[in-house]
Amino acid sequence: MAETAEGKARWEATTLKKALDRYPERQGAFETTSGIPVERLYTPAEGAPDYADGLGYPGEPPYTRGIQPTMYRGRLWTMRQYAGYATAQESNQRYKYLLEQGQTGLSVAFDLPTQLGYDADHPLAEGEVGKVGVSISSLEDMETLFAGIPLERVSTSMTINAPAAVLLAMYVAVARKQGTDPAKLRGTIQNDVLKEYVARGTYIYPPQPSMRLITDILTYCKDHLPHWNAISISGYHIREAGATAVQEVAFTLANAIAYVQAAMGAGLDVDEFSGQLSFFFSAHNNLLEEVAKFRAARRLWSRLVSQRFHARDPRSGQLRFHTQTAGSTLTAQQPYNNVVRVALQALGAVLGGTQSLHTNSLDEALALPSEEAVRLALRTQQIIAHESGVAEIVDPLGGSYAVEALTDEIERRAVGYLDQIDELGGALRAIELGYIQREIQESAYRYQREVETGARTVVGVNEFASEESQAPATLRLDPQLQQAQTERVRALKARRDAAEVAQSLSRLEAAARGSENLMPAILACVEGYVTLGEICDRLRLVFGEHKEAYAL
Repeated sequence: MAETAEGKARWEATTLKKALDRYPERQGAFETTSGIPVERLYTPAEGAPDYADGLGYPGEPPYTRGIQPTMYRGRLWTMRQYAGYATAQESNQRYKYLLEQGQTGLSVAFDLPTQLGYDADHPLAEGEVGKVGVSISSLEDMETLFAGIPLERVSTSMTINAPAAVLLAMYVAVARKQGTDPAKLRGTIQNDVLKEYVARGTYIYPPQPSMRLITDILTYCKDHLPHWNAISISGYHIREAGATAVQEVAFTLANAIAYVQAAMGAGLDVDEFSGQLSFFFSAHNNLLEEVAKFRAARRLWSRLVSQRFHARDPRSGQLRFHTQTAGSTLTAQQPYNNVVRVALQALGAVLGGTQSLHTNSLDEALALPSEEAVRLALRTQQIIAHESGVAEIVDPLGGSYAVEALTDEIERRAVGYLDQIDELGGALRAIELGYIQREIQESAYRYQREVETGARTVVGVNEFASEESQAPATLRLDPQLQQAQTERVRALKARRDAAEVAQSLSRLEAAARGSENLMPAILACVEGYVTLGEICDRLRLVFGEHKEAYAL
């Protein structure tokens, strides 16, 4: 290292000085989006990896280089395009189209009423049915959504949080009706309510009963759905709200710590359920920082599970994650620039070792993606997989002095946040105090000010703007879809066995007022065609609704 430092000092005093005298560097700070200073040149003195403790080998703790020994040489990541809009029938057609185009996993987007536990015929659903996802009010809708799609052959991810138990029960019920053993089902429910209090706002119940639902789902999946990810702990929405890469890692892992503690408090052993925890991260534009972020998160989680939770099985510390390219970076101006942004972000996710990937479509800053746009987004993944060569090497950027230095620094700063959250009493208490929210809001404000002042360039927005219109044709939803969906829900309610519905809801309420696992009671309701809204309303009666009480 001394020789390297001497060599760098000599280079700076001679070759570099002459170059700078002739051609000064660009003005402004050189730093990542997290504010980490970027050195002009990295050498072993700044970024030589420590193989024994900090790097290791793929498939071995601390998993910095990947959770599998062969990574994509063995199997490519799951190409999972997030989709869902309008009715179950229309979304079913989109899923079949994507599977025909080579997608290898489904990812369901639900509309806002579904995410908030309201049926399509509820007054608060007015104007939002099917707008940002598919409307699902009952098992009947779920049957339509997956009609002709054999669930034993696909892996399905569902972005649902507060009503996650209900949607999971519907999925299990559909599998049973298809003749599929639920124990063979593969997929994920997001089920991460803590980030809803921080970044999205699609919560229903207060934190404590919400955590109970999560631990009930973890227990149920451990016993009945061994191949199902019972929770996807999301940094994506935290990043979309304005967090930096460092904050994305820190706050996501802080929430993960809270979930593990809750599960262990409910009597589960960390080695029993850790394999059914998954993570969800964003991929932004700063390529090297994003690669380092994924590697740092993997290493830090491995250390946390081992040192804090004393897991005996080394595999318990494997951080398995899905990645989505950054929706917040897409621009309505010059939307075709988004193709380039998404390609860079997807490349960063692959170089960082993701297990699953969604690539945004070029038109998503304007509308729900068209078939043409979503096909191009999928082709982006396929070109990276089959033409770029990066899938042929495990951890292609491992050993890069710059990447290793950034990995170390991201981990160090993330640990600083985790220490602060521990001092406050953990993630739940930090959320109640508004600490995490304030940190994200301050970062979002700084970023927006940088764009507005020109300190940060966004191509086509504050630099290289054009008056020419480049708007592609966008998807248009049927304005009558809400009425049609509302009529379907009302027709279902009219033809059901009302007495059976009442009995199922009474059993659910009794379970909620007690301490038994709620999943069996919810599943019984679902199979009796009790609607999502009716189930959630009965739980609202017992648990109440969450109201923000902190002052920012």
